[in-house]
Amino acid sequence: MALDAVEAIRQLQDRSSAKRRSAAKRLRKLGDSYAGPALLEALKKEVGDPRTWETQYQMTVALGTCGSLSDLPYLRHLVLQRETLHAVHTAGGDAIIRLSYMEYSHAEAVRWCLSTGTETLVGGALQAIAMLRLALDEETVTDVLDFIEARPPQERIYFWPTIAAAGWTGQRAHDFPTSCLSSRRSDVAEAATNSLAGNYGTYRPL
Repeated sequence: MALDAVEAIRQLQDRSSAKRRSAAKRLRKLGDSYAGPALLEALKKEVGDPRTWETQYQMTVALGTCGSLSDLPYLRHLVLQRETLHAVHTAGGDAIIRLSYMEYSHAEAVRWCLSTGTETLVGGALQAIAMLRLALDEETVTDVLDFIEARPPQERIYFWPTIAAAGWTGQRAHDFPTSCLSSRRSDVAEAATNSLAGNYGTYRPL
């Protein structure tokens, strides 16, 4: 039987990293704001140990579905630390967008992620933009694509903006997935085909 929110919160303190990770994944799915404070405290205890990167990732993305705007300062601080793991950068980008878009400007949040110059953080932000099917204004689209297209076309970072472009408008938003049709990455080429048809496709991030 699947854990309820109370049981999952309790399991965040388990001695086993696998069980803590399982609890975070369950809370991520439940999206219960009641779990937000517990997830934040658990994440603060978890970071710093590279052996538990998967658990840190799941706690961070769960905070994005269960947390609140008050958690943004900690997340922004966390992803700016040199020792923060790449997986947490990705999860942090995703969580920052998810916590911002309901009550704040997701475009501003994207611009902040871009300003760090951290590819894994930007990749996580674009993952959330694609999964939430969020529109971006043309100026922000330009900033995003300037960042992406400064990288070699075979890099993984092309994947999520190609999907997200399905809901963007303007010439640049059309030209980008068009150029990705010939990508050597089959996942990017497939996403580009879907995107140009206005279809986001079905994808499940880690």
